[in-house]
Amino acid sequence: MTAHPSARRSHHAAWSITLFLLLAVIGLFYVKWSPYYSRAFTAAETHSIGHSILTAGNQAPPAPSLQAALGYAMTYGAAIWKALVLGLLLGSALDVLVPRQWVTRLLGGTGMGSVLTGGLLSVPSMMCTCCAAPVITGLRQCRAAPGSTVAYWLGNTMLNPATLVFMGFVLGWRWVGLRLALGIVMVLGLGWLLNRMSRVHEGGGDAAATQALQAAAGDVEPDPRPIWLRWLRSLAGMSLRLLPEYAILVLLLGAARAWLFPVADVSVDNSLLWIVGLAVAGTLFVIPTAGEVPIVQAMLSLGMAAGPAAALLVTLPPISLPSLAMVAKAFRPVELAVLIAGVIVLGVLAGGLAIALGF
Repeated sequence: MTAHPSARRSHHAAWSITLFLLLAVIGLFYVKWSPYYSRAFTAAETHSIGHSILTAGNQAPPAPSLQAALGYAMTYGAAIWKALVLGLLLGSALDVLVPRQWVTRLLGGTGMGSVLTGGLLSVPSMMCTCCAAPVITGLRQCRAAPGSTVAYWLGNTMLNPATLVFMGFVLGWRWVGLRLALGIVMVLGLGWLLNRMSRVHEGGGDAAATQALQAAAGDVEPDPRPIWLRWLRSLAGMSLRLLPEYAILVLLLGAARAWLFPVADVSVDNSLLWIVGLAVAGTLFVIPTAGEVPIVQAMLSLGMAAGPAAALLVTLPPISLPSLAMVAKAFRPVELAVLIAGVIVLGVLAGGLAIALGF
């Protein structure tokens, strides 16, 4: 007897989802969980997790030059390449292995529930903003709602448990409380806002949920090509689409460090101008996972005031110019504008709270 088509689809979905979960668990264990577990003991013993990537142990970033660009790109690339490869594998696997109706049922709604789900799913992921960008692209291709996708994206950095542990041992636990409180506001607040905007844009309907029901009813025709070929094509297409502009922007930001962060000493006081300026610079700049911890530690040791330091602690990790370019086609321009403005505003709020609380 020939198996019923629906039974074959269910069997195919079960093993493809299992394959995706195995890739995610094994990849994250190798790239994130195991190294960070060991690094936490180093942070506890030495109260440090390395030099500031901005200055490589010096007091100031190098002057803009080709050498400065290449030096930063090489240091940054060495820190993130494994996670970037994993992000590309997961992002392309989402498009091929995971049935779209599963993604839209989990993250496709435009209510607060899907935003919370996206935030919770980000906690074990622990990617930097650029390494998570391919996964964000994959989620949007699978019709995940913009707000829940953004909650997952921001939560990777802002709710990263390893980074919070490093921060506690290196900077102190009150900095962890400030970062975590504003991180939750950022993840859930901006996720809710983007989903609200999506509902208005769609005329009040939940378009993603409707698409999920249509997919479950069989509106989406299965692709007859072998799964390995589809995965390879998706991986190659995603890599060619995302990596060139990403590499160029990392080089440009590496060269421009001295312009974005001109000083980091006692002259950087708690004035609003410094807080806003560094909040904007932190939003644009790109760092590896937990890179903000040694950056802020170095700046505080040189005499920078707490307000600007807090602004950097909140704005450096969640987004960057390269990661925004990587996900630009996955969101409407107005959604990205709101996201950028929201991160900057919360960075300025972090600076104000640090001053008010006497950090």
